Amino acid sequence: MSPRPLELFDLPKLQQFRNAIISLDCAQILTRGNPLRAVNFLAHLNLTRRIYTAIHESNSGESLLGSIRQQEGESFARLTYLAPISVLTADVLPLIEHLIAHAKDWGAYLVVAEIEEDSPLFQPLRQGGFSVCSRQRVWDLSEIELSEESPSFWRRVKDADRLAIQSLQRQLVPPLLQQVENFEHPKRGLVCKNVEMLAYIDALYGARGIFLRPLIHPNVDDVQEKLAGLLVRNLANRRQRPVYFCVRAYQAWVEPLLEEMEASVGPRMVVMVKHLASTQRAEKTIPRAADAAWANPAAPIQSSKIEGE
Repeated sequence: MSPRPLELFDLPKLQQFRNAIISLDCAQILTRGNPLRAVNFLAHLNLTRRIYTAIHESNSGESLLGSIRQQEGESFARLTYLAPISVLTADVLPLIEHLIAHAKDWGAYLVVAEIEEDSPLFQPLRQGGFSVCSRQRVWDLSEIELSEESPSFWRRVKDADRLAIQSLQRQLVPPLLQQVENFEHPKRGLVCKNVEMLAYIDALYGARGIFLRPLIHPNVDDVQEKLAGLLVRNLANRRQRPVYFCVRAYQAWVEPLLEEMEASVGPRMVVMVKHLASTQRAEKTIPRAADAAWANPAAPIQSSKIEGE
């Protein structure tokens, strides 16, 4: 049976998937928790948001569930989860392809998935045209012992900072990742006050946690002290929520500092990307009389490493 959209009559089945999902979107699951919890699944019913969930009966007779989403202002979509873990083999490919087709209808040029290196999904995703474009680890800063006297080094980002943040991103983020690293959230970022736009932190808040993504230039001094100040002084309404710090390969020099601060670290992960061909783009670039093979400018990335890894 071909994959199809999740319908209301499928809702009773969700219970069997709730404890068997594999997340492909770190930020979402760490800030909002299990996407199949009732309070989170209500977002799927909001027609103003680009969230799509599908179900598929595999060749073995098992039901497979998967979801994809696209945030406002982003040109790429994210695979958010697949389930159940026990049957995520090649049988999941039709479901993945169905979700990707939906992202293409939204106008997305890329689809991103984040998985652990030893995930059973690694090979199916490779077979589905995904390739590794970076690696990352997520650090938990929640149990770090901090002094309440730590000074504040940070301020909220302003609209006037946008060009400087874009410049910092171009300096630090490898070209391979530029299309899937979106740091342009002027209402939620933090800029270090004591340096000339050399340190920026994107902060995503959720009921289950706070997810931080750094853009820190190697020329910044006293990074540990600045991060301590961030945790103590600058995270609005933190309460008891855990704080996570996502370090991708191009910022790996920060990891020894986090280790010295006695932060705990999660498993090594890969960031995988699939490029989607655009029919509209093809119509504009291919002459009508063309009768020869042409090179697809949106072909999947071949390299599995980025500079500096």
